[in-house]
Amino acid sequence: MVVRFAARADLPAVNQLRKQVNDLHVAGRPEIFKPDFPAELRDYLYAVFDDSGKDVVVAELDGAILGFATLNSVHRPETPYMYERHFLDVDEFCVAESARRQGVGRALTDFIRNIAKSRGFSRVELNMWEFNRDALAFYEAVGFSTYRRYMELPVGEEDEK
Repeated sequence: MVVRFAARADLPAVNQLRKQVNDLHVAGRPEIFKPDFPAELRDYLYAVFDDSGKDVVVAELDGAILGFATLNSVHRPETPYMYERHFLDVDEFCVAESARRQGVGRALTDFIRNIAKSRGFSRVELNMWEFNRDALAFYEAVGFSTYRRYMELPVGEEDEK
């Protein structure tokens, strides 16, 4: 298996994996995520690919894309509340359902960690949806830890039941 920066020719295969992620999100939070995978979502990947501050990384074996990540180099200036921060953000991450638990995700994570080190970042960040317990277990297994949490308090008709 080879982990590398994506070529434009890889993007249709990456979009197939992105559709798997979208379907998972739709199943997990149908009140938030829209079903289907329209052209706007497919085209977004090309905008990420063309953005100099972003990267698309793929894991490939025998010509098949088994996993991918989209990365964003983030700079947050100092504020009265926080120091300046530079970090590498993992915006999207997926391993093909057929390739899970075979080292693909760990190889992608190692590659991402090396990118962050080579660019002088002290951390890699990502966010995930709480319903995706398999992803949480994976991220924790490769060394991620929770440092911030988003919470919700539903309000509306469902509260009255």
